[in-house]
Amino acid sequence: MTLLADASVLAAIPSPTQGVWEIGPFPLRAYALCIIAGIVLACWLGERRWVARGGAPGDVLDIAVWAVPFGIVGGRIYHVITTPQPYFGEDGDPLRAFAIWEGGLGIWGAIALGGVGAWIGCRRRSIPLPAWADAIAPGIVLAQAVGRLGNWFNNELYGSATDLPWALTIYRWNASAGQAITGPDGEPVVLGTFHPTFLYELLWNLGVAALVIWADRRFRLSHGRAFALYVAAYCAGRVWIEMLRIDTAEQFLGLRLNVFTSIIVGLLAVAYMIVNRGRPREVITRGAERAGEGVPAAASSPTATSGAAGATAAGATTPGGPVAGEAVTDEAGDDRTGARTDEGGSPRAG
Repeated sequence: MTLLADASVLAAIPSPTQGVWEIGPFPLRAYALCIIAGIVLACWLGERRWVARGGAPGDVLDIAVWAVPFGIVGGRIYHVITTPQPYFGEDGDPLRAFAIWEGGLGIWGAIALGGVGAWIGCRRRSIPLPAWADAIAPGIVLAQAVGRLGNWFNNELYGSATDLPWALTIYRWNASAGQAITGPDGEPVVLGTFHPTFLYELLWNLGVAALVIWADRRFRLSHGRAFALYVAAYCAGRVWIEMLRIDTAEQFLGLRLNVFTSIIVGLLAVAYMIVNRGRPREVITRGAERAGEGVPAAASSPTATSGAAGATAAGATTPGGPVAGEAVTDEAGDDRTGARTDEGGSPRAG
């Protein structure tokens, strides 16, 4: 019987036995490295998408300076509220609520409070938040995928026990030390094999990122609809993944609280996409302004029309820029004459 159990463990996906390495007096934590790598990836992809839409280089990083700290605080608050037992339950340690390095960031809190930080950053630069959110959306979900690797290093967020070929080996874990508990023989103690829900969500997130990028290119999503698609698609996967998890969490009507949160938030995202369908894509000209092409600053506004160039006499030229009233080409290559172009539609007079 023991031989069969050992064979099952060998056939399972391994987990790390250590998630923290001491570099002199400083602990190097895999979870923190994964979060940082995800943030860097999100900013890199978001920057490319924002510049392609007409934004100025550096805008994404400037706004991330506000969004990231807010998001980390919000994610931790949500995690503690929805999983209070390790901190305020029996034998809980309230001070561990501040130990972000041990793992535990709730995505809904991160999105909510991170959105507040992004709003502040966008407002300071007169950037429409929905357009910026559309550009950054695929990067956010890719960052979530990378962040799930941190859960793997911490031997956490696994599902129910299973002996499937892709079962995940989980060790008894000392969260404070960031390593597996060893037995009398000095070997790490195996807790069992479980559904690798961290891996399920990682793969789902990669699919969501691909879906959002494809849909944005195909349908020229605007006014926050690409971000809403990310939220809706992510929620669809989070519902069934959440129901596989067995870690401690608050429950309501016999289901984990995050299941209800995902359903409600997902439906709201779908409703947002329906309400805002057919809206023309915002015209962003910050990149051209930064490059000194003489595009009127008011054109960066999502409501700007040909009237923004009214201060320039017809036929006059601006330094290095087009003739006022001349056809201007947006990032998709559609000719506009002081007008906006609906997705797939013809120009409308401003």
